[in-house]
Amino acid sequence: MRGSAMHLVTLLALIGAAACEPPGATPAALPPCDWSETVRVIDGDTIVVSVAGTEERVRYIGIDAPETSHPVRGVEPFGLEATAANRDLVQDRRLCLERDVTNRDRYGRLLRYAWLEDGTLVNEALLARGMAQVVTYPPDVKYVEPRFLPAQQRARAAGLGIWGDTAAGGTGSSGPALTGTGGRALARHELSSSDARVAAYSP
Repeated sequence: MRGSAMHLVTLLALIGAAACEPPGATPAALPPCDWSETVRVIDGDTIVVSVAGTEERVRYIGIDAPETSHPVRGVEPFGLEATAANRDLVQDRRLCLERDVTNRDRYGRLLRYAWLEDGTLVNEALLARGMAQVVTYPPDVKYVEPRFLPAQQRARAAGLGIWGDTAAGGTGSSGPALTGTGGRALARHELSSSDARVAAYSP
């Protein structure tokens, strides 16, 4: 009797897990998440998705990409490229949206890690292409040390994207096209020893 009850519990758990995953997903590669459909890409770190029929703006956790519509600076260097890279990754794709600690930022956007069905972590992929920089927003720092910083360091060493002027051994003093708090441009030589910034979420 006890064995039958345990079997029933296990079966129900498997059915419940399968119901949350789209066809072709690899459950072992993905964390608990909410599945969504990409509606449109806003820029290199922000998208609009449909979750259970409701449209939501989503800001990727832990990264900051160059702006494409800043009220003062307009389109920043690599802003269009970062947007294109983001679109290449997520447009017309299903996304597994993983929450960390904070649910929304001060602009009402959902704060999420975005996973593709094949196990690609979009936040990390943009860093790996040199299309964004690691920016930490405590307490949402789950992947900063194990995944985000190594991806950024590889892109920086290869001189990819925003790190392009370091490819030939330059000092990188001109800095990436990203901003720190208060709208001040952040030069690469101002990065902390952890190679990440700590700041409030940018618009």
